[in-house]
Amino acid sequence: MRKGEVGFVLVVVFLLLGFSSASTDDKYQRWRKSMFSPYSTATSSLLINRAGSSIVFPIHGNVYPTGYYNVTLFVGQPAKPYFLDLDTGSDLTWLQCDAPCVQCTPAPHPLYRPSNDLVICKDPICESLHAPGEHKCENPEQCDYEVGYADGGSSLGVLVKDVFAFNYTNGVRLNPRLALGCGYDQLPGTSYHPLDGILGLGRGKSSILSQLHDQNLVRNVIGHCLSGRGGGFLFFGDDLYDSSRVVWTSMSSDYTKHYSPGVAELFFGGKSSGLKNLLTIFDSGSSYTYLNSQAYQALTSMIKKELTGKSLKEAVDDQTLSLCWKGRRPFKSIRDVKKYFKTLALSFINGRTKTLYELTPEAYLIISSKGNVCLGILNGTEVGLQDLNLIGDISMQDRMVIFDNDKQMIGWIQANCDRLPKSRTMYM
Repeated sequence: MRKGEVGFVLVVVFLLLGFSSASTDDKYQRWRKSMFSPYSTATSSLLINRAGSSIVFPIHGNVYPTGYYNVTLFVGQPAKPYFLDLDTGSDLTWLQCDAPCVQCTPAPHPLYRPSNDLVICKDPICESLHAPGEHKCENPEQCDYEVGYADGGSSLGVLVKDVFAFNYTNGVRLNPRLALGCGYDQLPGTSYHPLDGILGLGRGKSSILSQLHDQNLVRNVIGHCLSGRGGGFLFFGDDLYDSSRVVWTSMSSDYTKHYSPGVAELFFGGKSSGLKNLLTIFDSGSSYTYLNSQAYQALTSMIKKELTGKSLKEAVDDQTLSLCWKGRRPFKSIRDVKKYFKTLALSFINGRTKTLYELTPEAYLIISSKGNVCLGILNGTEVGLQDLNLIGDISMQDRMVIFDNDKQMIGWIQANCDRLPKSRTMYM
């Protein structure tokens, strides 16, 4: 259910008990009766001693051709593995759930069987999922949710609590009890991928990171390192990097739903493009980077002008992405074509300081299966992002990107993402 091309999430949560449709109500009632079947619900004590360590997860996948990244989480008693799409653009973590499932999509593992530890309606996590004025619990003993994604996908279910199995980097075991969504009715989006669920990594109270932080088990810091060769790692905590070597910019205080540095100015080849006030967010739930229609049209015009008279010709028969070019012979890697393309940069204003986020050709181009080079920056307006500009996975490769919710800062540094960190030695 990854948002392959679009990771920006619009979350609408409401109670299901008031549905007027008879067929929907029948499905819900059948699910409601089965929810209290005698699943194993052995409890686990929390290990409070975090010992200053972080939690690290290996990442699998790539921007192209797979089109998504995922991590493995172990949930339940006994703990079972699930593949989850990592998404900094949404908060709620959910698994496809046998409660039983009304509608589930093919998945790598058997459906998650929930505990009977329901999250009650008045729980702060449940309340955080409701928009102001929508808190209308007809059943105070449970919290129903519906999460909708911009590609048309959605998950409908109920919040439960269960045991998660984590390891600190120092080897200490951690088994917290956390809230997650038991998704018993899924609608696949246009960029559907066969995964067990979504790992919501956003700034909201329902995210796994926020829950761990509220239990004083880890600092409220998340980061990831996506390798251009595929794979990488995700981490919770702040002891895997030297903060003094990281380039930092403030999170926007005006746009708090996502990891946003605020507005940016686009530079092309070291010079201002004239495109300013581009409201920008970082989103690992999107494979590609998106600009609003005006910025996209201006950028593609500049690129085409720069390629005039060179050996690259537009490959109109290659539908891999919106804009591709072919050479005299098929390309094998970005190294073969990077000389034709200029470095882009987004300049964020942090007080009186401007911070540059550079996009070398490797950060916005792919080589298609046909051996052509394609632009990994797409028109966001066409997919409903309105004026929002989104930095996706392609533009975060081969660097550590850090979201420090404690300090309200976003940082980045070039890094070796091909090996899991054991200390602060992964910098290039």
